Amino acid sequence: MKENIKNIIGMTLFVIFIMGIFIAIYFFGIAGIFELIGVQYQSIWSLIIFVISIFILGLPVDLVLGSMAELTVEKIRGKITAFVIQFLFGFVTNWVVIFIVDVFMSGINLSPGAKLVSSLILTIFESVFGNEKNKHRKEAV
Repeated sequence: MKENIKNIIGMTLFVIFIMGIFIAIYFFGIAGIFELIGVQYQSIWSLIIFVISIFILGLPVDLVLGSMAELTVEKIRGKITAFVIQFLFGFVTNWVVIFIVDVFMSGINLSPGAKLVSSLILTIFESVFGNEKNKHRKEAV
């Protein structure tokens, strides 16, 4: 009984630690993008809340639009066309999430150009780092 509780606590702490690492990488990435495109924010806490909100809202939106992208690309034969369609779905996903979070937050105000540029940069990073996952999946099938 005690060993089960220790295992559950250990796994929970491990999952929290891993999620913290992902959120930290995401935070510093968005903070860097905002620094490059000149976005101003009221405090570091507003930026942290903004990043966490994007991360939390992005999960279900990416699940839905990512599935739509996968289903669409399944029927396409050309690799370049498939990449462009996945890229566009990723761009729209990032833009929608950033737009929604920006609407509800007053600590950070993004111009339309900053929303587009940050969505584009995030999509480029996701497509660069996400292609390894797709390569391994295609090799397994």
